[in-house]
Amino acid sequence: MSSKADILNKIKQNQPAFITDLPDLNLLSSENADVLATYKTVLQNIGGDLVEVASYAEILDYIKKNYALEKRIITTISELSEIASLDWTSDDPHSLADVELNVIKAHFGVAENSALWVTDDVLGQRISPFIAQYLAIIVHKNDILATMHQAYERIGNQQYGFGTFIAGPSKTADIEQSLVLGAHGARGLIVFMLD
Repeated sequence: MSSKADILNKIKQNQPAFITDLPDLNLLSSENADVLATYKTVLQNIGGDLVEVASYAEILDYIKKNYALEKRIITTISELSEIASLDWTSDDPHSLADVELNVIKAHFGVAENSALWVTDDVLGQRISPFIAQYLAIIVHKNDILATMHQAYERIGNQQYGFGTFIAGPSKTADIEQSLVLGAHGARGLIVFMLD
């Protein structure tokens, strides 16, 4: 018998006598019942801003007060057509270089890292959240999950061409060991948490 076969036989003979079940990961979400408070804290800690709103009218008012409306604002959300362009989704992606604000919806958010799940059906173009100067994402309060384990269970069987988690504005901390926001993408992220 070769030494390789001998080693493999010894491994087979020394298997554990019992097999244990994997741990129940749902316990992780039960440790922190207030997922909204966790989401808000984590988002703030990574450089994002959160505004709680009850309607699209409140979102419109906030954008009118805090962003320059004469600059280019895009969205795929018809309720925001008063302040944002809806007819850009089939444009050349290079033409989006001058976008000041992009407003999109998220399917859901994750409290433990403040990530928001978006797919190509809500983005308009894949490049849009990454090329805009500022990004605003709308998510419903009821769609905040506690953990990434729950998030992956939710997206596991979905059909989509492109999907990504977005958490906070772009950032880097490798330049002289100081945090720089807006390093290679959106300079700021605001999350509108909708009732």
